[in-house]
Amino acid sequence: MPPVKYLPGTHIIASLETADIALLTTHEAFQQEINRLIASYDLHNLGAVYHNFSPAGFTAVICLSESHISIHTWPEFGKVNLDIYLSNYKRCNDGTVQAIYEALVTFFKARVLQHHNLNR
Repeated sequence: MPPVKYLPGTHIIASLETADIALLTTHEAFQQEINRLIASYDLHNLGAVYHNFSPAGFTAVICLSESHISIHTWPEFGKVNLDIYLSNYKRCNDGTVQAIYEALVTFFKARVLQHHNLNR
C-alpha cells in the first residue's frame, strides 16, 4: 500500500449578521439544515452537541470523521459565528466546505461581516 500524502484542507471561519432573529434563538431549525447538508455531501457525523441558551441563542459542535462544524449565535445582536473544516484525507472536500458555508449564509439570510479562509 503506497504511503498517504497529506493534503491541506479548507477551514472557513466567519461572522454573520441577520435580521431573522427566529433562526438564532434555538438550534432545531439549524440542526435540521446541517443534518440535511451533511447527508447531501456524504459526510460522516460521529456525534453532535447542541445547547439552547436561556432566554435565547444556541451553540453546537458537530464532530465529523472529516473534521468538524461549529456554530454560536447571539440573537440579541443578530450575530452568528461559524467554523467549518473538512480534511482532504480520502477525497478533496474544498468545494464541500465552500458549499456548506454558502448554504448556511443563505439559510440564515445573512450578511457576511468577516470571512477567513485558511488552508491547513
